[in-house]
Amino acid sequence: MIEILTSGVALGVHVPGLLLADRLREKGCRAEVNVIERLLPAAKRATAADMKWAFHRDFRLAKTGHRIATDPAEVADDGAVRELMAKWAADGVRTFVVWSGFWLPIVRRYLSTQDASVRVVVCHIDSQASPSFRKAGAADVPAEHVFMIDAARRSVPCSVPVSPLPPVAWADRERLYAHGGGWGMGTYREPVDDLAAHGFELDVLAYEAGDVAGRPGARYFMMDPAWHPWHDDGYPPFGEVRRDGTVRYTRGVGCPGSFELTRSAMAMVSKPGGGTLLDSLWAATPVVLLEPLGAAERANAGLWQELGFGVPYEDWRATGYSPGVLEALHRNLVRALPDVPDYSSVLAAA
Repeated sequence: MIEILTSGVALGVHVPGLLLADRLREKGCRAEVNVIERLLPAAKRATAADMKWAFHRDFRLAKTGHRIATDPAEVADDGAVRELMAKWAADGVRTFVVWSGFWLPIVRRYLSTQDASVRVVVCHIDSQASPSFRKAGAADVPAEHVFMIDAARRSVPCSVPVSPLPPVAWADRERLYAHGGGWGMGTYREPVDDLAAHGFELDVLAYEAGDVAGRPGARYFMMDPAWHPWHDDGYPPFGEVRRDGTVRYTRGVGCPGSFELTRSAMAMVSKPGGGTLLDSLWAATPVVLLEPLGAAERANAGLWQELGFGVPYEDWRATGYSPGVLEALHRNLVRALPDVPDYSSVLAAA
């Protein structure tokens, strides 16, 4: 049994965990996903949901919150933790894949009750350790560290496939996709008017009704704002905003529904979160890089630019928003993708 541990505070670590579980199950492995917020008292979960909206509306607040993020394991309900550990023992969990460092104190506690054969893999979605791992003291847990992208080695050592579908041909890509990651953070809304003025058709991921501006040539999409990762183990409910403002939400099967927008885009216009770069790789869709959230995303941006997979927004604007620049980055991604090892295959074979 493989236990995949994520956090609902960032879809960039939760969705890769869901993808890994799906890829493992396709290979005949038993895999389960758990979100740490399920262990919190209801009031603490409500606070996390409130912070989501605060960070969406104020990127400066989000950057401050990112630096001082508290460890949810410190306020986890002890009864819920003990119940979960008993379930792990009953299910015969032999491998933990940890996507959020906030899980490490609980994993450390569980390991103290088990023999040394239990394996712990720390999966880093960013190109350097994120704050959750630094705060939790990852070195105290005997673990293998696996980086999906690696700033130190300037490479993509392995990845988790998002979809079995091949990249869409460049000639069939006609739109840009602007978004702010799972919580809608960053400066992605600011370039939309300029890009529309330069003739680009846009898909924009909105996070609340006030984000929908009804620009000509723009389509708006939303994830269900009432949904949180601790509600269930599915991908985020997702749909297009209709003219009357309503949304018919559906759930992706095998990958998030939003990935089809990524696959068909000339580029994503987004901050460089690790989950965004995972989508970028498997869709062969370059990233027009916006302001990062924290040091890990800053390292992500530098790596994506160095590998020829992304371009800073200001640099692309200086070319007159040249589609040719984006096409060259797309072709770099197409060439690189076949050489990236599938980590789900590595894990399934262990």
